[in-house]
Amino acid sequence: MKKFSWRGLSIIIFICVTAFYLAPLAIPNLPEWWAKNKLKLGLDLRGGMQILLEVDTSALSAADARGAVDQNIKIIRERIDQFGVAEPTIQKLGENRIMVQLPGVSDFEAAENLIKQTAMLEFKVVAQPDEAKRVLDIIDSNISANLSRFPELAKLDKIDNEVIATDDSLAQQSQAGTGVFSSLIRPGDMDYEVLFDSVRLMQELLADSLFQQMVPAGWQVSLERADSADPRADRAIHVLSSAVELSGADLARAKVEYGSSTSTDPRIANKPYISIEMKREGARKFERVTSDNTGKRLAIVLDNVVYSAPNIQERISGGRAQITGSFTTSEANELAIVLNTGNLTAPITPASTSIIGATLGSDSIKSGTTAGIIGLVAVMLFMLIYYKVGGLLTDFVLIFNVGFILAMLTAFGGTLTLPGIAGMILTIGMAVDANVLVFERIREELNTGKTPRSAVDAGYNRAAITVWDSNITTLIAAAVLFQFGTGPIRGFAITLAIGIIGSMFCALVFLRSMFDTFVLTGPTKKLSI
Repeated sequence: MKKFSWRGLSIIIFICVTAFYLAPLAIPNLPEWWAKNKLKLGLDLRGGMQILLEVDTSALSAADARGAVDQNIKIIRERIDQFGVAEPTIQKLGENRIMVQLPGVSDFEAAENLIKQTAMLEFKVVAQPDEAKRVLDIIDSNISANLSRFPELAKLDKIDNEVIATDDSLAQQSQAGTGVFSSLIRPGDMDYEVLFDSVRLMQELLADSLFQQMVPAGWQVSLERADSADPRADRAIHVLSSAVELSGADLARAKVEYGSSTSTDPRIANKPYISIEMKREGARKFERVTSDNTGKRLAIVLDNVVYSAPNIQERISGGRAQITGSFTTSEANELAIVLNTGNLTAPITPASTSIIGATLGSDSIKSGTTAGIIGLVAVMLFMLIYYKVGGLLTDFVLIFNVGFILAMLTAFGGTLTLPGIAGMILTIGMAVDANVLVFERIREELNTGKTPRSAVDAGYNRAAITVWDSNITTLIAAAVLFQFGTGPIRGFAITLAIGIIGSMFCALVFLRSMFDTFVLTGPTKKLSI
């Protein structure tokens, strides 16, 4: 009965695992559970975007500032994971910077907005018409008394009266008042509307801290979200109570749903909307708010923009509500992601944004592949010419070693980058180093007159310690690079470490087994090496 061989079993496992993870690269139409194990390409190979973010911790205490960047990284990662980006790279740079790499992203604007959005969700009561008129009158009065501090409005005041007097379409629209601020708005279906041509000026005005001083205490003025179906449409403007009835902290979850085409509510009929569910305490607050304000409107405000302001028909228990609007499916998904991942601990601003096109990635892949092939062929030719049959076996095993690197990157969810390709090319050269040590020891033993089998056994025994020492020291260097390096350096370190492990197995186990099986058969008296 033939003795059981652990060496043979380990080689079979080695080959099967390598083939399993490389198959999706070469064989189309594999089952989904198998095809999903596909090697991911990094930003420099696949194209995508890189964003460098600056975290503003000036308003936080020293203790809170230390954890703000780490917390923001966690939230950004959750958002990106839900956005569906494969293998993003998110890491802290210095004290208050975050680098985000998103390979394969095509909608750059949506990705950037999703990352930097602060997502301050608030529920506020909309002012009654008479209250809103009174607030607008006070704003007009305050601005008129300080018109010199608003150069854009002062200029508008000088020319707008003539425009309104000579333009019949504007002259026929009754204004909310006679003041400068009121000249920007008109009565609409819901409160007031801002003409599209005045939207930009209104946005700048509402963001002005000086204007905020003109608004009576206890109130705020906010624009409604722009209509994605018609970006040039007029936008509603709401006067809201500044009291926050509920906030994002009261939210348990948010998800995208689609209204039935037979729905009688035009806001959701055949349209996507956000369904939100409150936490237990939030549900109690929501029930109280809807009970106390029946007949009024409750605005759902995200980052000071009104997304919807439905009427409260009756007391609502259960803590469920809807955020409706002219959403596209992608916009609804992005909003749901932001609401589910919570608010950023500290505001962030993009310090720089770099976009890498797919063409650059394709060129990088071609260059890296060419370099890898040239390096592999050169090493294989050298081994074949110098070590003859031993070199031929080494070349055969070397191909498996390269496949093993790609397979392990796939298995552990790694990402192949240009530095990774560099690490792979370096590994190809280092992979035969162990074989060179073994072959030279075998040659020394053959020169002393030993038989091929005795020479191979002695050569492997003498070279094994040297092979272990040299490769372990390189592994230590790779570990240090991975621990203290950043993205590209880490990619190089991972590929190098996998290659070293693979090359040691191939040299000491795989190649030795091939010698025993195919070369040292029978009474061999000569060894081609």
